Amino acid sequence: MLPQLISQISAFLQLGGPVVTVIAGLSVIALALILVKVFEFVSCGVGTGTRAKDSVALWQSGRLTGLQTRFADPKSAACNAVATTCKLLAQRARKADIEERVSVQASKDLHHFSKGVRALEAIAQVAPLIGLFGTVLGMIEAFQALQNAGSNVDPSALAGGIWVALMTTAAGLAVAMPVSLVVTWLEARLEAERILIETLTSALLLPSAAESDHPEPAAFEPQLSYAR
Repeated sequence: MLPQLISQISAFLQLGGPVVTVIAGLSVIALALILVKVFEFVSCGVGTGTRAKDSVALWQSGRLTGLQTRFADPKSAACNAVATTCKLLAQRARKADIEERVSVQASKDLHHFSKGVRALEAIAQVAPLIGLFGTVLGMIEAFQALQNAGSNVDPSALAGGIWVALMTTAAGLAVAMPVSLVVTWLEARLEAERILIETLTSALLLPSAAESDHPEPAAFEPQLSYAR
């Protein structure tokens, strides 16, 4: 079964030429990036905010004991922002200083999670263009063959050359469409994470929350650990 599949793939690549081979290489890279990013986003809860929202609720209700476990290993950018905000509030830091530090930290965290998304976006944009380029080259070869044949034109050979040329565009679109959908999903989760950071830190910095008498927890040094 496996040798037959390999043989079919090899024949397909040989039929499509170097352009289809390049598109196939891009598809392998895209699949690897998609698996890595989806696993990272799901395992870290990027864009969901459930753990971060629960942490804000615990802080506002004064139940600091439950925060120690949550702040020991904040994986998402929102969780890390909430943990840092609570830590600085416990240290009686100024609101402007808290906002500046959380903003810088959030930018770094979101940049970390956005790695690979831009590469997927580039693949989604370039793949159909490469396919179209292959089609243009194939059409040029087909019409050159038509010109060289003169009056002895074989319509079947010409049609075969044209469909092989069009196959490169189909291959490029077949790669670009699913990758574009995944990029849209990843960017939506990143945008949701950014909004969570803004809304949750703002909720913690409200006068009623920032001025409440919360003692400083013993282990308030969150370290963001991303899933690999």
